[in-house]
Formats: sequence, C-alpha cells, structure tokens
Amino acid sequence: MTDSRTPLPTPTVRPSGGDGGERAWSPPSVHVLAKPTGAICNLGCSYCFFLDKEQLYEGDTFRMSDEVLDTYLRSLIDQHRTPQVTVAWQGGEPTLMGLDFFRKVVALEDRYRRPGMTFLNTIQTNGTLLDDEWCAFLAEHEYLVGISIDGPRELHDAFRVNKAGRGTFDQVMRGLRLLQKHRVEHNVLTTVNRVNGDHPLEVYRFLRDEVGTAWMQFIPVVERVDEHGAPADLRGLHASSRSVGPEQFGTFLTTVFDEWVQHDVGRVFVQTFEAAARNWAGLGSSGMCVFDETCGLGMALEHNGDLYSCDHFVDPEYLVGNIGETSIDDLVSSRRQHAFGQDERDSLPAYCRECDVRFACHGECPKNRFLTTPDGEPGLNYLCAGFKDFFHHVDVPMKIMLGLMRRGHPATDVMEILARGGQQLVDDWNQETARRGARPGSGPGPEPPEVGIPRRPVTERGRRATGARAAEQG
Repeated sequence: MTDSRTPLPTPTVRPSGGDGGERAWSPPSVHVLAKPTGAICNLGCSYCFFLDKEQLYEGDTFRMSDEVLDTYLRSLIDQHRTPQVTVAWQGGEPTLMGLDFFRKVVALEDRYRRPGMTFLNTIQTNGTLLDDEWCAFLAEHEYLVGISIDGPRELHDAFRVNKAGRGTFDQVMRGLRLLQKHRVEHNVLTTVNRVNGDHPLEVYRFLRDEVGTAWMQFIPVVERVDEHGAPADLRGLHASSRSVGPEQFGTFLTTVFDEWVQHDVGRVFVQTFEAAARNWAGLGSSGMCVFDETCGLGMALEHNGDLYSCDHFVDPEYLVGNIGETSIDDLVSSRRQHAFGQDERDSLPAYCRECDVRFACHGECPKNRFLTTPDGEPGLNYLCAGFKDFFHHVDVPMKIMLGLMRRGHPATDVMEILARGGQQLVDDWNQETARRGARPGSGPGPEPPEVGIPRRPVTERGRRATGARAAEQG
C-alpha cells in the first residue's frame, strides 16, 4: 500500500432545505445514523472506510455537543409522523462518548416525546468498552445493540485490530458475554472480507453455536482504492486486496444459505435472507435499503450537525445541510435528497435493468457501482457476479417457502421437504442455471498483505493519537 491519499474537499453547507427550500416529498419518517464521535474509534480495523472521514473535519474535537444533541433529538422527533422513532448511534465508536451522554439521550427523549410516541434506541459498537454499568443501562432502556465480530479468533483478528496492531477477539467476546449476562437484546454484524470470505460455514457455525446469536448481518467489505492502491472511497475505481471478491461473496452467501435452509429456518435470522424473501414475496420493501429500488430515507448525521444523504456517502458532494440551520424534516424532504434516492433506480445501466434477478437486487448499493457492464456502460455493481449466483441459487427454496406460507403452513416445513428429497429440485435448478451461463464461484486469490495491520491514520492529529495509544498499549 502507498501512503498517498485521494483528498476530500472541504464540506460546504447547502442552502436551506438542501436546495433552496422546496419540498419534493414528505416522508412520514426517516432513519438517521448519528455519529457522535465522527470517525474516531479506539480500534484500527484495516478495512474500515470510515476512519478516513477524519480528514473532513481536521482539527475538530469529534464530540457531539449538548447543543447539537438537543437540536438533533428535537428535530428528529418533529420530523416523525409515526408513533415510533428509531434513534440510532454508530461511529467510529459511539461508546467513546461515555454513559453520561446516553443518559442525556434518554432524558431528552422523555422531554420531547409526543403522547403515544415510543422510541427504539439502537447502538452499533465494537464491544470492547462495555462493562457491567454499560450493559445494565442498555438493558434498562431496552437498547438494541449491534456488536461487530468477524468470526472465530483467527478470522476476526485478521483485520479487526487495535491501534497497536493486536487482535481484539478477546475484548469483543468479553463485551458480548456481558450483553448476554444482562439480557441486552443484540445482534451480530459480520463484515465479509477477503480472508473470512473463504470460510462461510466456519463463520456461520461459530456465530450460531458458540456466540449463540439468533440474528446475523453479513456486510461485504468493498474498499474502493485508486490506481496506486490508496483508499479513495467514492472516487476509487478499484477494490483493495482486503475486499471480498464478487464470486467469493456469492459463494459465501450460498454456502451459508444451504446450511440455514436445511437446519435453521425459523430459529436463526440472516438479514440478507430475510430481505430476499421479502423481495420474492413482492412486498413493498426488502427491509434493506441496498436491495430496494430507491432509497433516500437512511441519512447520516455527523457530530457537528452536518447531515449527509447516506451513511456510505459521507462526502462533501452529498452534504445536504446542517440541522443547526435547517430542520431534518426540510432536509430529508428536499429536492436534492429526493433525487439522491431516485437515482438508485434511475442510474441503473441497461444490463441491470434487463437482468432476471433485478427484482431481488435492484443493482445493490450505488456506492459499489464502479465497474462497467459487458457492453461498456458504467454503473455495474462490483458484487454483481456474486449476487447473481446467490439469487439464482435460492430461487427454488424461496418459492417453496412462500408456497408453504400462502397455503397456511410454516416456512420451517421447507427443511423437512428438502430432507425428504426436495433438495433434488434445487440441484436440478442449479444445473439449469449453470447451463444458462451463470458464473460459478471462484477462489479469492492470495491472502492480502495487510492481515493483522491496523489502518494507517490519515491526518497528523490521527498519527499523534495513534502513537500515544500504541505507547499506552505497550
């Protein structure tokens, strides 16, 4: 890897309403991922795209002030015309704010709630700073906690390291066990990268049998880099060596799906499979914005009140405004944000529009659309080959489960059907898919050289902080 970086321009706040104040739509609710510490984190995970966002606010304290917190919660509640409001915290690492910050959160929710309004509080964490006091608070206020773990020790520690380059598996597992001890509702987020992507059953069975989770998210690592291999985020036209391969990710999903559909339907919930089932059923939304036809209702809030179009588009080009100057309702309803959401559909190349599994994928997230189609048209998703393999593979089991439910039977009956010979239906269909030209899975290539190495800091402030933390950690 080279030390060069593709710099980001300085953020510029857009006019009121994001584009002059005109409203293009009036959504009854919006999901905001708030980042109270910005990109600041106590770990140095090699593949974390968000650590580079520190350069957007060079010299900042990277802590959400009480004033911004108050403005945010009031504006979020005012925007909602639904009885439940989701208040979601992410990072960086949000627990760096300390418990007193989150005590203020629940106090402000009580102050500003309207009659009949309830709150779903969520937090995504690496789990390393959790203790009994934290977990007692999370349990008392019924937080839903997402905890990040990438599989058993050797797979987790490949990239999820601290600032000194040491693996974090033990600290994460300690935090996870504390959540379980205090009966805090939680799910597991696993990033699938070039290393653990080769071990789908090992990862899945570890999460199911050893971690004991009933809800899993598998998030593909797609780290965009420039021609020199330096992180370039939305401006990169290549994938790093840490990124999961397209076919590798498809094979990962299909392998896990086969284990799940034969043994775990109804007792383990995998987000991607749930979203696929909703799209096969023709429901209005998959529950995952990346598999919906349009988006625009999942925004990201920085620590200083800057509101961006999406968590994956925290970039000056997609800065919609600042909540200290314009309400969340006006910003999400703006023509600018509406156009961003519609562009997920409108920017699809013809190759995608004509695809037989478009209904399941819809081109996936625009942040990953940096390849060209076989016809030379830009906008093909980097993960296209893998998703095609996966969606073709699950077609028959999905139809079996939907048929069962439409006849009043539980979807879990699919396991018995497959055990009694129904698997032959799936095998026959997969052979037919192969004859139609679907690409089979392929190996990922050599292990990337960055295994076990923390991500290098982008700014001078980050380099000083990393040096201090490394000295503290020995």
